[in-house]
Formats: sequence, C-alpha cells, structure tokens
Amino acid sequence: MNITDILVTGEPLIYGAMVSIVLVSTAAIFLLTYFKRWGWLWREWLTTVDHKKIGIMYILSALAMLFRGGMDALMMRIQLAFPGLNFLDAQHYDEIFTTHGTVMIIFMAMPFLIGLMNIIVPLQIGARDFAFPFVNAVSFWSFFFGAMLFNISFVIGGSPDAGWTSYTPLAGAAMSPGPGQNFYLMGLQLSGIGTLATGVNLMVTILKMRAPGMKLFHMPIFTWSTLVTCFIIVFAFPILTVALALMTIDRIFGSQFFTLTGEGLPMMWANLFWMWGHPEVYIVILPAFGIFSEVIATFARKRLFGYHAMVWSMIIIALLSFLVWVHHFFTMGAGAFVNSVFSVSTMLIAVPTGVKIFNWLATLYKSKIEFTVANLWALAFIPSFVIGGVTGVMLGMAAADFQFHNSYFLIAHFHYVLIAGTVFACFAGLVFWYPKIFGHKLNERIGKWSFWLFLIGFHVCFFPQYFLGLDGMPRRIFITRIEEWLPLNVISTVGAFGMGLGFAVFVFNIYYSYRYSEREKTGDPWNGRTLEWATPTPIPFYNFATIPHVDGIDYYLPMKEKGETTYDESKLEPIHMPSNSGQPIIMMAFFAFASFALVFEWIPLAIAGLIGGFIMMGVRSFDYDEGYHVEVDEIKRIERSARGL
Repeated sequence: MNITDILVTGEPLIYGAMVSIVLVSTAAIFLLTYFKRWGWLWREWLTTVDHKKIGIMYILSALAMLFRGGMDALMMRIQLAFPGLNFLDAQHYDEIFTTHGTVMIIFMAMPFLIGLMNIIVPLQIGARDFAFPFVNAVSFWSFFFGAMLFNISFVIGGSPDAGWTSYTPLAGAAMSPGPGQNFYLMGLQLSGIGTLATGVNLMVTILKMRAPGMKLFHMPIFTWSTLVTCFIIVFAFPILTVALALMTIDRIFGSQFFTLTGEGLPMMWANLFWMWGHPEVYIVILPAFGIFSEVIATFARKRLFGYHAMVWSMIIIALLSFLVWVHHFFTMGAGAFVNSVFSVSTMLIAVPTGVKIFNWLATLYKSKIEFTVANLWALAFIPSFVIGGVTGVMLGMAAADFQFHNSYFLIAHFHYVLIAGTVFACFAGLVFWYPKIFGHKLNERIGKWSFWLFLIGFHVCFFPQYFLGLDGMPRRIFITRIEEWLPLNVISTVGAFGMGLGFAVFVFNIYYSYRYSEREKTGDPWNGRTLEWATPTPIPFYNFATIPHVDGIDYYLPMKEKGETTYDESKLEPIHMPSNSGQPIIMMAFFAFASFALVFEWIPLAIAGLIGGFIMMGVRSFDYDEGYHVEVDEIKRIERSARGL
C-alpha cells in the first residue's frame, strides 16, 4: 500500500482541507523557527506538568474542535436547506454527521470543561497542583493525540460514517469496511483513557488536598460539581473502554461479540454504549451547573440560595444517571414493563434538575444583578435549558417516544440541552475566569455582540426543528424531498450561520482584548467570593505562597472584609514543586502511533508502538526525580513583585 491509497480523493472540500492543513502547519513551523521559539515551546508547554498550563492547552484544543464541529454543522445545514445544490453526497453527509456529534461531545465539550477544572479547582481548594501532576500531563496528551487521530481521518483513510453512536451491525466490519470506523474506535479509546485518569486525579486532589479547615460542605459549588462528575467518570468510562475494545477485536481480529453470526449480540453494543453514554450527558452538564452557580452568585452579589440542596441534587442526578440508559431504545422491543421502569426513572431525574433552576432563580430574587457578559450567558441558559428539559420529559414518556423517536424533535431537544447547558457554560466560564487565567478581561462590548448573535442564532436554528420533528422529518437524511419541510430548514440554516458569526466575533474578541485590554493588577476583577480570586494575577506557578485556613463557604469574602490575604511572610516555608517532564508526550506519542497502525491493521507497527509506550512506562517507573524546592527568598521576591509591595 502506498501513500496515495490511504489519502481521501475525489472530494473538492477535502482537497481544500488538505491544503489548509499544509498551509497552517507550514506557517506554524516557519514562525517557531523564525522567532527561535522551539526551545521555549518544549520547555514551557510540551513538557509542563503545571495544572494551569495544561488547562489552557485543553481549552485551546477544545476551541479548535468547536470550530471543526461547527464547520461540520454548517455543511449539514447548507445541504438540508438547499438539497438541489448537491453540496454533499450521501456518503460525505454520513461522515460529517458522525464526526460532528463525536467531535462536539468527546473532543469539544469534555476537554473544555476539564480545562476549566484543571485551572480553577486546585485554586478553589487552596492546593498548589494536582495530586498527580505527571498523570495530569499524560491525561492531556492522551486526549490530544486521540483527538488528532480522529480528526485526520477525513484526509487519511476516510471518516467513520456509522453515526456518533456507531450502532452494530452497521459499524461492524461487514457493513463498514475500511479504516474509517477504526479511527472512531482508536481515537475514542485513546482520549477516553486520558479522561478516566483525569477523573481519578481530580477526585483524589479534591478529597485529599483541600486547604486546612475546608470541609466538604465548605467547597465552592464548581468544585462540588467537579467531584460528583469525577465519580460518574470513574464508573462510566470503563464501560466505554471495554465496549470499544470489544468492537476493535471484532473488526480487526475477527471475533463476534456484536455480530449476528457466532451468537454475538448487536443489541449489546447499544446497551454498553448508552450505559456510558447517558451518564456522559451528565459528565458535561454537571460542571456546567457548577459554572453557572459561581457566575450567578458572583454577579447577584449573594451567596447561592440552597447550597446544600444544590449539592445533594447533583449527587442524586449522578446516581440516577446510571438508571436511565434504556430510554434511548424505547422502540427496540424491550416490552411495556421495562419501558415503564425506565420512563419513570427518566422523568424522576428532572426533579433534582428542577431544584437547581429554583436555586438560581431564588439567588437572583431581590438582588442587584450585574449584566456582565459572563452573567448574560448564565441568565440566557435558564429559559433555554428549561425548554430542552421539558421536551426531554416528553421524550421520556415511552408511549409518546414512539412518535418523537428518530425525528428532528429529538435533535432539537438534545441541542437545547447540550448547547444551552454545556456550550453556554463554556463561554460563561471562560469569560468569567479569563482575567484570572490570562491577566486581562475580554472586551465587554464585543462580548455582548458575540453573545446576542450566538443566542439569537441558537434559537432561530433549533426551535424550528421541534416543528420539523412533529411534522415527521426524520433525522439522518441528507435530502428533504417534502416541500413543506424546506422553509423551516432554511430558517434553521440562517440561525446556524448566526451562531457561527457569534463564535467568530468571540474569537476576534480574544485577539482584540489581548491587544487593547487593560492588564489585570488586583487579581479580583469581579469582586469574587472564592479562593481562586485570592491569588495575584498572573498566578504564581506555586499558586499560594502560604496555604490559607478555611472555615466557611465563600471564604474569600470574610478574608477581604478583615483585610487579610493568602500571603503571610511570617509563615513562609520552602515550597516543593514537581519537575517538568518530556515523558508524558513521548509515551502517548508511542501509543498514538500504535493506534494509527491498528487503524490500518498494520499489526507489526502497532506492536512496535505499544512496546515503545511500555518502555516509556518502565522509564517512568525508574525515574527518581522528586521535584525541587522554591526557596523563601524567591517566594518573597515573586509575591512582592506580583502584589506591588
């Protein structure tokens, strides 16, 4: 097999993508070489174990994936609004809706939220880093190489085309031959291992590394949402890992776990996928709830109403999230009793979610609300998410689901939940913590333009899809032959371009603010309530010179009232910090090479890559670098400079 056999040919759009990849890669290499930044890139970023830098890399990767997934969405909308153009053929359309769903959920929403968790959670609990900084770096590179492996499929080998759920037998070797589906399996497997490691790492960090005096019910609500999410990750992701491994063995080595022949069970894939897949929805929505809670409490200038109720409702949601997966196949013949049980459990999960809505509304009640950009995203979330939630309860009624199933009503529902929940939260959280992360605020005026364009575009895009679904338009079709469906599809496409324009303005705002925004000097631009605002900006690499003693919720507020800071020269001691390491990126590069070889079933190369990865694990086992100490004199110099003393 030569290189021309594995490149995707015959599609003008893909040729354009190839040219773009070459041009962007060449420009990056030229700029790094011209400005002599290769050493800086290796020392400061590629080998870092600093949770803040790893978080920034997660967020940058997620923004790139949001662009990729958004372009897929716009191509689908053009095809559906103007079917006569033949903009996409059936095969290309199948590939695009498969990659759109997978990229947005696995490679955009989760890493964006994990990036915010990486940066903010250790600061909120008064920790200097993660419990396992090396593992945190391994997790990021695992995600990054998994995302890159999945994303090169559309130019090398061909994209997967069996939907983001990849149901068997369609996704099996007989009906989906070639490397496309293998890219899906290996990309998700590599990325999922990183997510699982992050879940364990964050859980240990929160449970074992909180500041002295900080009890569990003193933790900020975002940290609570992260802890609950990590429990879901630890119990849900092994299911996905096993399912992907079984399908990989089916496709590459000819076993029959999910085939009709050989006593395999295609339905077992659906069960395993959704036993992970429905908890996954809450993995991306619970941290979003935490972000909205922080933003609303800050800009309502009030403690979050019903803090304890909020925490317990998240815990109940996490437990119930494992008891609803069968509602994804009410129409597959499980029977009335099974459908009834899972219909009740599905509607039950709406109760703790509804509790949160009332918590937020009660927090806003009789408060002096500040309409900052971050708070606008949070306020817009509430009514938008309620629409998605109510239609979710409609879908949860098994009898009604026979009507709604596989129609555009379902598409509208989960976009109302996932965009209004997760994407709005990503924007709200990034804008809210941006001055803490990057040392300056995003421009509020441009931010409001971005917000309104995106919000209006979102409702114009997805609200008509409820009516398309009720009018019988099925999902996963690439040509709308029924004339009555066309006007609403055109309106929906206009809304999609509005969202794209909103995102473009958001990206422009990042550039504009970098050039012109006033640099942040106080460390607390929003008059915050939690410990992350207690550090100077830019945040020292060790986070806290002296660890504060915490004895209440929103502890930074009473600290400010007493005129206290987290810096006390009389208590300074040398700080132990972990050393940077190139091992994580090299180790995961070997495993990524093995995964790429498995995609094309090049078994000797795959074995060589695995051996390389295991050798790096062995090297790590005998690595006795225990880090270094930051001496008191250096801490004094850094803190006095940062605090203007």
